Amino acid sequence: MGILDSVRDARPAVGAAPPLHLADWERLAYLSEVCGLLWPAPAEITLPGDASRWPRIGGPGRSRHRGAAQPAGRDFVLVPGVRHPRLLVPAAPRAAAAAALRQYGQPRSWTAHLGVTALALGLASGLGGTLFGVRVRMNAPPDGDSIESYLRSVISPDIRVAVRLGPARANRKPVLQLLTAAGEPVGFVKIGSNALTRDLVRAERASLARLEHAAPRGITVPRVLHHDQWRDLDVLVLSSLPVWQRRRAVSRAKLSAAIEAVARIDGLQQGGAAGEAYLCQLRGRLAAADDGPGRAAVLQATETRVVVDGCARLTYGSWHGDWSPWNMASTGNGLLVWDWERFASGVPLGFDALHHWLQTEVNPRHRDPREAAGDCPRQAVELLAPFGVAPMEARLTAALYLADVATRYLVDRQAQAGAPLGDPCTWLIPALVAEVAQLSAWQNGKG
Repeated sequence: MGILDSVRDARPAVGAAPPLHLADWERLAYLSEVCGLLWPAPAEITLPGDASRWPRIGGPGRSRHRGAAQPAGRDFVLVPGVRHPRLLVPAAPRAAAAAALRQYGQPRSWTAHLGVTALALGLASGLGGTLFGVRVRMNAPPDGDSIESYLRSVISPDIRVAVRLGPARANRKPVLQLLTAAGEPVGFVKIGSNALTRDLVRAERASLARLEHAAPRGITVPRVLHHDQWRDLDVLVLSSLPVWQRRRAVSRAKLSAAIEAVARIDGLQQGGAAGEAYLCQLRGRLAAADDGPGRAAVLQATETRVVVDGCARLTYGSWHGDWSPWNMASTGNGLLVWDWERFASGVPLGFDALHHWLQTEVNPRHRDPREAAGDCPRQAVELLAPFGVAPMEARLTAALYLADVATRYLVDRQAQAGAPLGDPCTWLIPALVAEVAQLSAWQNGKG
């Protein structure tokens, strides 16, 4: 029986407590996995009230409910509670708890910002854990081996740890905030716990080393503070970026200039061999996906004459790989950009601009994903004009972008992991197939 199955079985009976949504139970199950990884036995978590209401935290037999004999420990606050749990913060010192929440709330809308500010003030006053969250107690031997003791030994003895809980996806990994007792930001920690996330953590380490040397103009990226292994986990510690600085709206020109600066990191190449190399690596990645209609459709699309011939006319460079609005902040000192684990070179110029546009359209679900993906090639004409990409080449670039991201989803098995929009067959691949058919018709004089 898997952890999620045990969580479902642990749901309270009708009338015992208000039911939780499946997504909430899934996040709590993920919290259980994270606690088991980061605070290994004999550490245990004490839960509030009747333990039968909650899933076991930290692994089988490692959770208690209040009223049982409890060894000395310290409190955390699950924010905003077991419904929609997002963050596990230390209840003390209060300054660290409030700072963890404020930094988690960046960037947000003005309304959400006010809510985060109110909750942070509640935590700072000592009321937050009672009014806004669920208190849990971590019982661990003072000399026990945990992620906290490890990070204090390699970073600083004066750190506190908060844990972020993300939605289900194949590349989800434990992400920790590091703060001092006074609430000063120290950094973020990414934990690679399986083959995919370990590869991504190592890829980000290599990407940031490359970026530190290249120093793209107008962009600030995190610095690597530490990278090593602890208990078979990859641990990457990154510096905090000043996300608290006053935000400014990012213009299309400013965003395009930053994207082009990244594209030029390893130089730009024109068509020919660069196009062949890109198609070769795309098909090589696709070969790692499960056999099925999605893989077959992407492969067929990339083998059409319009794609193969058209690739020789494109320009190739580097891209961030996940340049979305929530992975950047625009300030008076330029752009802050983080999450570089998908950085790659040798891709068609303009991929980042298309990704930023499409992710803006489909998140937070204000537009039908299939409709937005289908509109991507048409939007590409305007989006890629600042890079000197002609209209037909822009549409071909959009088709290749759709193929590239669909391949990522297939290889990572995002649908099996339950990721939102994880099945590219429902939105990315239909748009890819339709656009390649349209380009082929135009090439044959039938469009």
